[in-house]
Formats: sequence, C-alpha cells, structure tokens
Amino acid sequence: MYDPKSMKADEFISHEEIVATLEFADAHKKDADLIDSILQKARERKGLSHREASVLLACEIEEKNKEIFELAKQIKDDFYGNRIVIFAPLYLSNYCVNGCLYCPYHIKNKTIPRKKLTQDEVRKEVIALQDMGHKRLAIESGEDPVNNPLEYILECIKTIYSIKHKNGAIRRVNVNIAATTVENYRRLKEAGIGTYILFQETYHREAYEYLHPTGPKHNYAYHTEAHDRAMQGGIDDVGLGVLFGLDKYRYEFAGLLMHAEHLEAVFGTGPHTISVPRIKPADDIDPNDFDNSLSDEMFEKITACIRVAVPYTGMIISTRESEETRKKLLQLGVTQISGGSRTSVGGYSEKERPHDTEQFDVSDQRTLDEVIKWLIELGFLPSFCTACYREGRTGDRFMALCKSKQIQNYCHPNALLTLQEYLIDYATEKTREKGDEMIKRELEKVSTPAAREKCAQWLEEIKKGKRDFRF
Repeated sequence: MYDPKSMKADEFISHEEIVATLEFADAHKKDADLIDSILQKARERKGLSHREASVLLACEIEEKNKEIFELAKQIKDDFYGNRIVIFAPLYLSNYCVNGCLYCPYHIKNKTIPRKKLTQDEVRKEVIALQDMGHKRLAIESGEDPVNNPLEYILECIKTIYSIKHKNGAIRRVNVNIAATTVENYRRLKEAGIGTYILFQETYHREAYEYLHPTGPKHNYAYHTEAHDRAMQGGIDDVGLGVLFGLDKYRYEFAGLLMHAEHLEAVFGTGPHTISVPRIKPADDIDPNDFDNSLSDEMFEKITACIRVAVPYTGMIISTRESEETRKKLLQLGVTQISGGSRTSVGGYSEKERPHDTEQFDVSDQRTLDEVIKWLIELGFLPSFCTACYREGRTGDRFMALCKSKQIQNYCHPNALLTLQEYLIDYATEKTREKGDEMIKRELEKVSTPAAREKCAQWLEEIKKGKRDFRF
C-alpha cells in the first residue's frame, strides 16, 4: 500500500504504485489535454506529483516536450538565477565490505589497490583543493566498519575544517557515506556537516538486492530509510540520487520523486539536492554489462522533468559527464557542478591524475579554472558560497526562502563575493578579466539598493585582502 507518510520503505516507495504510475503514463503519453493541464500546474512553481511528472517524461508530443524543456529553464532561473555552485569530491578511503556489482570498490575486486588517507594525507589533499580555489567538499568513503569507522570520518571532517592555508578554507563539508544509525547522524551533525548525501542506486527492490548481493548495503529497507534517520538525527539537509543505467529509468524517476514526496510529507522539507549520475566505466566495471543504459536525449529530459517536478531542489551533475552534456544540463535545471575533480583516493596531491584507485572514469578532466572560465563565458555566475549553511539557513528555513524565491536576495550577492575571492586568489589572468566583467554586470542586478551598496563595499574590502563576507 502506498503511503508517503509511512516510515517503511516498501510503503513510501510502493512497487505497485510505481507500476500503476508507469501504466498511467503510457496510457496518457499522447493525451495533449492532460499534458497541458500538468504543464499549467507546473507553471505555478509548486511542483508536481510523481504520477504527473511521469506523464511528462513519457510524453511523445514533440511540441509539448519543447514546452517542458523551456519551462525547466524558466523555473531554474526563477529559483536559482544564473548561479552555479562549485564543489569537489574528496575520496578518503576505498576499503569496502559490500559486493556492489557496479562499483570497483566491491570486496571481491582484487586488482584495485586499497588505500585509506592518513590525517597528514587528508591535509595534503585539502591544501591542494584550497590551492585550486575550492571552498565546498563532498567527502566519499567505502563502507568498512574496521577501516572506515565513523570515528575516522569525524576525525577527517575535523582535520578538513582546521586547515587554513594562505587565503584558503573549506567552509562546508557535505558527506556521502553509507547508511548508518540516528545516533551516528547526530554525531555527523555535531561535527558541522552540510548536506548528507546518499544515492539509492535503484528503487526497484528486486534489482537492488541483486546488485548488492553481499554486505550491509544488501539491506534495501535500511538503506532506503537512511534519510529519515538522518533527519531524525538533526541533519536537515539531505540529498537523493539514483545511478541511472542500473534499472529502468522511468521506474527510477518515479521512485526518486516518491522519495522526495515522502520527505516533504513527513518532515515538511524535501531533498536539499537531487543528483543525476549515470553509470560509467571503471576498474573491472563495464557499463555494457547493464542493459538499461540511458541515451543523452532521455538523460536531458529526465533532468528537465525533475526540475519541473521539484522546483526548489538543488540539482547536481558531476564530472562523470562530458563538457558537452554538462553544458546542456546547465540549461535544464542543474545548479551545482564539480570542477577539477579526481575520483581516486589521494588524487589531488599528485601532479598526474592517478587512475588505479578511481571509482569511475572522469569525462570532464578540465581544471577548475577552465571550468570557471567556461561557466562565465556561458553566462553563468560561478558561486563558492557556503553562507546559508553557516548562517543557519538550512532545512525548512532554507526551503521557505527558496520556495518564496527570496533566497536569491542572499545567494546572488554572496556568489559575487566568493567569485571575487576566487579571481584574486586563484584565477588565471584571462579568467580574472572575464570574471571582473561579470561581477560589474551582476552587481547591478543585486535586488535592493542597500544590498547593492553593501556588496560593492565588501567587494572593495576583498580587493584589499579581507575575506569571508556574507549576507
């Protein structure tokens, strides 16, 4: 029985409801009147149900598909403007006790070198990331209670926040680690993490259990209910995601939106972010082993439909995707991207990109500076802002500001301030020139005269050597 308020995974992610949803979508994929009414509802910027969004995803009327794409861009601009938040993943350890069939860290892989960063190595990685200009990290680790216990993760977070190298500082650490207990989530919250991110991989229970044959991750319900425990532990910003290509994409899409509806129904706060990774090649993993691979065109439509259905959420695309794909998705709803990423343990402190411990192939291998310059040239405002997290604008407080579109009053000037820091401290000359021009243009768009004046004043202070101003 489907019940978005239930705390049981099989009830808030109901297989029967997903099957019925897909049947309904198939029956109405050419129903112009229904699709028009769904689009009209979407234009109110209050979101869509999983069933309504699934009809849009299945839609086979070309002119309506164009409307979906145009609306996704409009909604993204309404809620987030032209800002794109920048982050980098930091891999702490690839020791893992799970048997996941799609991940090279699985316990049976004997060809991949196992590595776990010492605290001194964490420092080296963080300094290398700070020297690139990063302010926001997403830490990643395999699941291994002996090699990567929570105490190790907490120690790494403490180390990361402690490092102040030149003008560098990591101001927000998001965490992507295995499902755990309410008490452990409470400890992560006390350590000052930003968002807790956990990908479901697949919402199809039978497929999930097949793909996770051994290890703690085999427990579908425990994994699927993890975000609830995180919220109960006081972490009010959580991130969802599936690994597109493992199972049927329409099933995953419906499950993902049902999960967002569940969080909204139970906690009054939907997902802070939704990630849209696709399965990619890696050590001993061939994506061709999975027969559910996703075309670029459908991947773009999924992104657009998520944006239309969950207008308030941040959307993340990683360096798994190529420059060209990322360019298209930026137009359709993506608000956060990684830059200069390395998916190997200890990869940033090495001059040459190491491949032997990579979790997946990095398609976009440009430097962070190249990504920043590219974004500016495309008309996007790169943001290293972490102010909401540090000012307590998280959870329902952030969502209230976002849903009322007032968040831009903070995020837009904060993006300018953090971009100014980046340009002075880290940018190449060409990037600095383009960035300075963008700041001049964007300063005129700051919402109120008082905020514009304060922002201009702080921009000058940054040029004089001061750092970390925020609205």
